[in-house]
Parts: sequence; structure tokens; C-alpha cells
Amino acid sequence: MPDLPADYAERVYAGVLGKLIGVYLGRPIEGWTHERIMAELGEIRGYVNARLGVPLIVTDDDIAGTFTFPRALADCGFDPAIGSRQIGEAWLNYIVERRSVLWWGGLGTSTEHTAYLRLRQGVAAPGSGSAALNGRAAAEQIGAQIFIDGWAMMCPGDPARAARLAGEAARVSHDGVAVHAAQLIAAMEALAFVEADIDRLLEGGLAVLPADSPIRGVVADVRRWHASEPDWRAVRERIAAEHPYERYGGTCPIIPNHAVVILALLAGRDRFADAVAIACTAGWDTDCNAGNVGCLMGIRGGLAGLDAGPDFRTPVADRLYVSSADGGRAITDAVQESWRLVEAGHRLAGRAAPPRPKGAARFSFAFPGSVQGVAACGGDAHPLSLRNVAAGAGRALELRYSALAPGRAARAATPTFCDRDGAAMPTYRLLCCPTLYPGQRLRAPASALPANRGVVQARLFVEWFGAGDAVQRLAGPAVPLAPGEARVLAWTVPDLGGGPCWRVGVEIAAGGEGPADGSLLLEALDWSGAPDVVLRRPDGGGGMWARAWVDAASDFSWWWQALRVSQDRGTGLIAQGTREWRDYVVESELVVQLAKRWGLLGRVQGLRRWYGVLFVADDAGGLAGQTVQLVRMHNAPVTLAVAEHAWQAGRPYRVRMKLEGPRLGVWIDQKKVFDCRDAGALALHEGAVGILCEEGTVSTEAVTVRPAALGSTG
Repeated sequence: MPDLPADYAERVYAGVLGKLIGVYLGRPIEGWTHERIMAELGEIRGYVNARLGVPLIVTDDDIAGTFTFPRALADCGFDPAIGSRQIGEAWLNYIVERRSVLWWGGLGTSTEHTAYLRLRQGVAAPGSGSAALNGRAAAEQIGAQIFIDGWAMMCPGDPARAARLAGEAARVSHDGVAVHAAQLIAAMEALAFVEADIDRLLEGGLAVLPADSPIRGVVADVRRWHASEPDWRAVRERIAAEHPYERYGGTCPIIPNHAVVILALLAGRDRFADAVAIACTAGWDTDCNAGNVGCLMGIRGGLAGLDAGPDFRTPVADRLYVSSADGGRAITDAVQESWRLVEAGHRLAGRAAPPRPKGAARFSFAFPGSVQGVAACGGDAHPLSLRNVAAGAGRALELRYSALAPGRAARAATPTFCDRDGAAMPTYRLLCCPTLYPGQRLRAPASALPANRGVVQARLFVEWFGAGDAVQRLAGPAVPLAPGEARVLAWTVPDLGGGPCWRVGVEIAAGGEGPADGSLLLEALDWSGAPDVVLRRPDGGGGMWARAWVDAASDFSWWWQALRVSQDRGTGLIAQGTREWRDYVVESELVVQLAKRWGLLGRVQGLRRWYGVLFVADDAGGLAGQTVQLVRMHNAPVTLAVAEHAWQAGRPYRVRMKLEGPRLGVWIDQKKVFDCRDAGALALHEGAVGILCEEGTVSTEAVTVRPAALGSTG
């Protein structure tokens, strides 16, 4: 294995940022022709979302797929021999049909939708994406290429491994030249960690392709045209003439778009801003093409390359959404996603994953310029400026205030859940859970600079959606900070009445009689522990509390009972929580109307990874049964224990499950039913809670989650 580059982590971060910037630049004009772009907007040298009245930070398949599908590697124990079959299983675990990750354009129209349906029908990958099954036109669209960057960034300096993993991932949904295009881009990105020359990168990418691949001819065409014509616009015209959409069929064929990516890399030279501008302005699949170009150029030039042109980073502030069945990872940022890729890269290279900075704090601000979504609060808050600065041996976020008068407060916060606009995200739905809950302990080391004027009072605060979805704020204890003083802000989030936590942040208030000037250094922000929370409808109603559940059922409603789950065919579920939840007790009083199977879930990690206490019907109508099962679902179900327990529709049953290390305990109506251990290779160690229903309806008013040490077991 090649040695990992000394700046590997920072270059991954630059690649992730480059991907985000490219997608956010191109998303508002996706599908536009070059002619329309030039007529209505001109060359795309910056974000155009405001001009078109759309959000900048959006859900998008390019982003969701890029950061969801590589999770298959961790799910398989970082097996370097992982193949298409295992990656296809990750699709079935993380994708909620017609609601997350993919463009749901229909069977035979959307390549990814088609492949997903094949997987659901039992066709294992790579058959699910084969041209033999789906037709050549569908199999040779752009999707294989747009999802590939995450795999490449796990293989720094190793184009052969990147191409192999890219090929395995691509064949879940694509075939033929679409797979070759994905492999070429992945190999180039892997090589970009150790090589900057674009021609050498192209040669390295071509080296992984079959000798007869048509992609070789496309690349040769673009290189030849570019060598004889310095104006990229003229080369784009040649691409449109020689490789038009109409020649290849489908909605978004790979060859014209791949040609645009190669052109942008050649004509963009060493300038990130020029390369992504060409990828966007050329038209067609602008967010996909600019996303690939941005990622490769980010890796190649690092953060210095990203910062050499327009300020692309400040508006983005590291933010992204990864909408999937694993809702606790949806509200995320470039730093967190980068560390996951870096850890995977070390594991693939046969090395121990490096410790994350600052005790693996969620918000470490570890890379130059990183803010991880933290922004100054508006409204009645005092003005505040933010910047990432060097601090000791690491980095910190500097919160600067000026003329902060007594009685005034400055605030900065970062999202822990979506806002109302996020809940109504256009095109691609945002499935997400809050990342912070009552009962969890917040911790934020902070210090006042020695040159500050005046003492300040610093405190942590949360904002949440309360009655009627009105935003409410609650702050922890104030901690005085004199100039030069360092303290740790700590606070346990109290009960919020069922409302989901929207933001967490730091408040700074003047601590003396006169105004204060200066800066507070926020070194990190983190929280830990299982929650102590009742997931319920807040008094006074609203709808954001229900949005906090991942909805993977035919119908999820909250008009009668607070939580009502109905499933027409097969198995449906709702889930809430995060992967950081490990040892806890989950409890709920469930009422079934009818169902083949129904029950309570713990350690949920998607649709096909969970523990469940499941009541099993023994009549065709699903109105009654005599059996309850303790099941581990890990792509396939395994029954860990079975007990006799009579049940019937319409009657409430209080179900409690305690998950503590490998030990699983279950009580039904205060009676202990199961007490067993699951310590095998397929055991699940953390995850959310949920309710499952197979072909029927089950409901409850609330789900309670408490740390295992506090949960009742009587």
C-alpha cells in the first residue's frame, strides 16, 4: 500500500468542500442548455440561487449518494474485498423508496430508480444495474460517475483500488461506459492526492480502463480539440455536435457530460474557480459535472486552491444534508463527513484510524476556515463576527464582538435539525432527525483573549420548535470569563416538552457595568450520552416534532394518536435518533389495529439494521396472535428468542426494551419476556429507536428513551 499523504485529512476536506461548492453552483441550473445559461445568467462565476429564488443549501442526489453509499464499507467491517452485492445491500438499508437519496423518475426513466426496484425484486447487484436487464441506454447514464467521489477519497494515491471500488459501486445501478467513466474519475481523484499535473492524472485514469472502452475515445477527442482550440466554448460546441444527447438516449447520458468534465479540467488549468465555472456554464447536468470537477480540483489544489478565487466557502459554511433512512446523520457538515472518509482510508490502508481532534468532538473546527455551520444569530442578538483561527497546537472558532453593552447578548449557533424551509425542501425530500436531545450533556471549552476589554458572561443555549412550531430559546448557566481566562461551558439539555431541538450555540453577554469588546475562542462543542426524552406531540401542537421521525411507511400520520404508522405491503417503520445512542431503555404503549407483525425497535441503523420486539399474528386478518419474537435485522432477519404472549388488536401493550452492551432485555406490561446476549459479528452496538408495522396499522402517543442506568426494568 502507498504511504498516506501527510496532508491527507486536509485534502479530503478540500475535496468534500469542492464537491459541495460544485453542486451548489450547478444545482439551480441543472438541465439548462449552455445557450439558456448565457442568455439569462451569463458565465457562472458565483452562486446564482438568490437570483433564481431558491435555497443554496439543498438536498441533492449528488450529495446524498456520495456520502451515503460509501457507508457500506464501514458496515462490512472495512473489508477491502467489498463488492457490488454488499453495496447494493447498503442501498436497501439507507434508501427510503421515493423519499431519499435518488431521483425517483420512474422505472426505465431514472437509472437509479430502476436499479433500486431491481434490488427490491431480489435481483442482487451487479445484476440490478446491468444493461442486459435494464437496457443499454438506461445503464449508461451519468449516475455512476456522480456518486463516486467518496470511494476515491478513501484511496489516496492508489488509483487501482479507487477504480476497483468505484466499479463495484457503479455496477449496482449502471453498466458499460458509465462504469468506465466512474472508474476514470475515481482513479484521477485518488491520484490527485500525490500528483497535480492534469495530463498525468488523465493518463493515470485511462490506465485503469479496458483497452476498448469508448471513454478512451471521448477523452482523446476532448484533449485533441482543446490542444488546437484554447477557447473552451468552441470545444463545448464540438462536444455538442459530436456527442449530442440524442445520439445516446436516456435522460442524462454519460458520454456528453463526461466530455464536459474532461473539458473543464483541461481548460480550467490550475484554477478551481475557472474549472467549476466551465462545468456549470457548459450546461446539461450542471450540478453533477461541477460536483465531480470541484471534488477533483479540491483534492488537487487543496484549500489554497479553493480560496484563490471568489469566496465560495463563506456562504456554504461547511453545511450539507445527507437525507437517508439513517436520519441522525442527515444534518451534517464537511468536517464530519471528511473525518469519516479519512478513517475509512486508514482502515483500507491497513492502518489504525487516527484519533479525531479534541477527543473526537463533533465540532472541532480542526481545518483552516472550517466553521461547521456555526453562524451569528440575527434578530435581537448583538452583531458578531466569526473566523477560524490558529489556537495553541490546533484551531478554534473566534467569536468577535464590539461595544457589547450591558443587557445585550451576542449569539452564534449551528443547526441540529432542519428549519421550516428544510422540512419543505423542493425536489429531494429531507429525511432527518435532530442530532441533540434532552438529557444529553453539552460541553464547550472556551477562552477569552487576554486583550479583551471587560468581563463577559458566556453560556450555552438551545433553540427548539415548541407549541405551534414557535421557536423558543433556553440557556444554561452563565460562566464569567475575564480577559485571558479559559473555562469549560457545560450543561445538560432539559426537557423541551416534546419539541425537537433546532439549534445549539453560545451566548456572550457583558459581565460588567460598561460595554465589552474582544473575542471568545470556542475550541470545541460536543455532547454525549443517551437522551432522557419523551418523543411526543408538544402541548399546543405543531408539525416539526413529527418531521423529526424518519418516515419509511406507507402512511405516517399524527391526527388521532400522536404517532400512527400504516403499511400497505411489506414492512414499514418510523425511526428517530442517532448512531451515538448506545446503551438505553426505549419504552412505548402500542396499540395495533391489525398487522402481520408489529413492535418496538432499538439500535436502528436504517431499514435493514435494527433490533426489534415483534408481535406475530397467527390469523390471516392480523387481529391476534400468541407469539412475540426478539429479532436482529442485519440485512436478513435472525430470531434471537421466541416467547408465547397472547395479544389482540385494539388493546394497548406497554413494551420496554433495554439495550446495554451485548445484553438485550424485554418487558411487556411489566412482565420480563426476554433476557439474552447478542455478541456476535453481526451484533449492533448503537442506533435510533423506532416502530415497525408489517401490513397493518400500529399507533402510540409517545416513545420514551432514557439512559440504561436510569431506565426502569420493573
